[in-house]
Formats: sequence, C-alpha cells, structure tokens
Amino acid sequence: MQTDLSPHLDCFVAAADEASFSAAARRLGLTPAAVSKSVARLEAGVGVRLFQRSTRSLSLTAEGERLYRQVRLPWTEIADALADLRQDAGKPAGTLKIAMAPAVGRMYFVPLLEGFLERYPDVVPDLHFDNRQVDLIGDGFDVAIGGGVELTDALVARELAQARSVLVAAPGYLRRFPAPEEPEQLSRHRGLLRRALGSGRLMPWTLKSGAGREVVANVRPVAVLDDPEAIARAAAIGLGIAMLPMPHALPLLETGELLRVLPDWHGLNRPLAIYYSSRKLLPAKVRVFVEYVVEAFRTGGGAERFSSR
Repeated sequence: MQTDLSPHLDCFVAAADEASFSAAARRLGLTPAAVSKSVARLEAGVGVRLFQRSTRSLSLTAEGERLYRQVRLPWTEIADALADLRQDAGKPAGTLKIAMAPAVGRMYFVPLLEGFLERYPDVVPDLHFDNRQVDLIGDGFDVAIGGGVELTDALVARELAQARSVLVAAPGYLRRFPAPEEPEQLSRHRGLLRRALGSGRLMPWTLKSGAGREVVANVRPVAVLDDPEAIARAAAIGLGIAMLPMPHALPLLETGELLRVLPDWHGLNRPLAIYYSSRKLLPAKVRVFVEYVVEAFRTGGGAERFSSR
C-alpha cells in the first residue's frame, strides 16, 4: 500500500462499517463529500472499485470486501494504539462499537451509560441492538453482550450472570386454565414456543427442579415466535404459558403482568456474558468499559436478579 493512500483508509473502514458515507462522516467528524472523495482517491490509487454506490445504498464490491477483511482489524488496532498515545498516555477515548440483544440492552445496559460517560466522557458508545449472534471480529464490534456467543481463540468472555429461564403466564390465563402442579401437566396447556434464529428449530422446554430432577416438557404450541420480547408480550396478554429468560420475564413479574408457573422448576440458559477480542493490545476504551460493566453487575445485584427470584 502506498503511504500516500493510508490517510484514506480511515474513511474506507468507517464507510464499510456503517454502509453509509453519511454515517461514516458523522463518526469521523467530516462531511459526507469529504468521505466520498477520500474513498474515491483510495479507489484510484489501488485501481479497483471498492464500493457499489446507488442513491439508496452503499455496499462493498468483492474487491472491497477482501480489502476490508484484511485491513479492518490491524488498521483499527493501529488507530487505537495511536489514540491511546495521543490521549494522555492511554486515556480512554474514541467510538466503542457494542452489540447487544434489544430488550436486555435497553432495560439493563442503557441505564449504565450515564455513570460510564461521567467517568469516561471521551468514549462514545455506538450501540447496535440485534437478537442474532454477531461475529464480533468479522462484524467489527469492540464488545458484545449476550449469551451463547461461540468462543474462539480470538475472544474472551467475562461472565455477568447465570441467567435462568422461568415459566410464566398472565393472571387472566391462569384464571381460565388452572396452573399445572407438575411439568407433565403442561401438555394440557397452550404454549408460546420460541424458534431459534440460527437453526430455525423449536427450542425445547428443558426443566430442572431444585432437587435436581430434569425433564423435557411436552406442550401444545398455540404460537411460535423468534423474539423473546414478543413472547413476553404474548404471554402478558394471556395467550398461553411461556418459558422466558429471567432478564425478559423480570420486569413483567415485578409489575404483576406475569406470574410464575411451576416456581420450583427452571430452565438453564448459557450465562449472560460480555465478550471482547483477546488481542494483546486491548484499547483503553474497551478495557474500561468491560471492567465497568462487570463491576456494575457485581455490586448492583444484577447477577442475583437474573439467576433467582
């Protein structure tokens, strides 16, 4: 790469991250025209088209995708290292790209931002809400928060809570259909089942009692949804019994819109965790955010609220 093209890589990477010259410009503090011109100069310098442009969309060409995969991580590491040097010997600064599930993110992590930004005002959290499991490295995220992200040698996970699942139903539903006393009686009830986003399969209700007994409950589906927040709302209006992760069930249990069913039984989810790259040169903005969230969950009682009630 010619050295006179290197200044344009910031614009290229930002435009590829955001799939938009305008969003890249806001992130870099430039005008959209300046970003577009910088990318055009990079294209002229390497002799290939990197983006397909239209009035409504911006997407990488095959050549652009290959360049993005090759330069995104090392270029970001270089930028992070230089930012650390510029910002008072490692003072946390810059945009922090975070992936998290929509409902859990809104309810439990957005409220943490006020205290974090008071402590680290030069860090700009860039939150992306998505129920799918993201490719943290491939999608260019600094941090992901959720459960079940596939661990590789390139990732580190810090556990935040053991998030149990619980059976719930609306008071109105339970007035019409008496609550089961044993898991085997769930077969008589209307079930709100969840379809896994990755495989498309229905997720079984595997229940465990406090005494250690484990069963796979048989339930008649009345509706199938692929979003836990939607399942929670469907249960709250009385459509049937649902098995929900505690982070989704807890707000509605606290308001009385939902009640526990078979309270001595629960399902086990993968732990709620915060994920980040295992690279040795971890940016200060990532390091302080991870430590802040872990400490907030430890001292704020989040871990206990998610694992029991």
